[in-house]
Amino acid sequence: MESAVPVLAENTTFIDLKPGKPTGLGMTQLGIPVLDGTVVKKGKLHEFIQLTHDGKPGRRYQNIRVTAVKTSEGGIEAAKVFVQFEVFGDDNVPEAPGSATFAVALFDAADCLLALPASALFLPYGRAWYENQFVFELPLAVFDKAERLQLIVKADQVRAI
Repeated sequence: MESAVPVLAENTTFIDLKPGKPTGLGMTQLGIPVLDGTVVKKGKLHEFIQLTHDGKPGRRYQNIRVTAVKTSEGGIEAAKVFVQFEVFGDDNVPEAPGSATFAVALFDAADCLLALPASALFLPYGRAWYENQFVFELPLAVFDKAERLQLIVKADQVRAI
């Protein structure tokens, strides 16, 4: 008798980016050099669920925080976007090492400005919460036009535990 391998379905959400203050503990923890010309855009989402193929919660993402920054370091202006969240593997673990992935893209009102490559989640065990933090370099023109970030959690074959 064959057993069905659970599959987490790909899911997508958008997080609006709003002008933010270049102050606070979050900026300090990220090590962002705050200068007179530093520009910040922030967005957050409380919870996002990735469902299994049969519609049950399979992976949970909470406290999703996006911080986009344009600042100078060593006399060079550059832009980065930080994506931070907590992830919980419900009652499953990825079938293959490194298969739990997500991707992000930056949009203006309607058009994709930049799609970034998929990144592997830090999710070594199921039934536990793990903090994840990623940073991506951005072209300055993309930072200037970006109004929202698309978060794409990729499909994943998992093993029930």
